[in-house]
Amino acid sequence: MGLILGGERAQRGSEWESTMSTQRILGIVLLVVGVAVLIYGVNASHSMADRMSDTFTGRFTEATTWYIIGGAASGLLGLLLVAFGGGRNRD
Repeated sequence: MGLILGGERAQRGSEWESTMSTQRILGIVLLVVGVAVLIYGVNASHSMADRMSDTFTGRFTEATTWYIIGGAASGLLGLLLVAFGGGRNRD
């Protein structure tokens, strides 16, 4: 009986491994990093330097803009990889 349970566990483990492909893992990492960078960029947009820049030029500093754009792009790419990237391996 222990042998059968071990075989079932091994089979379930291989099913899990096939659904968690490298692309999905990369997608999760990109999603987490993208959200963190986006939050950092939004918080930086409320800094004194950005408020002054916004007052005189009408836009955020270049660094803050890149944080927001990069975070949003990374988060979107990560979300797409999690949703559509690498289903089951087709051998």
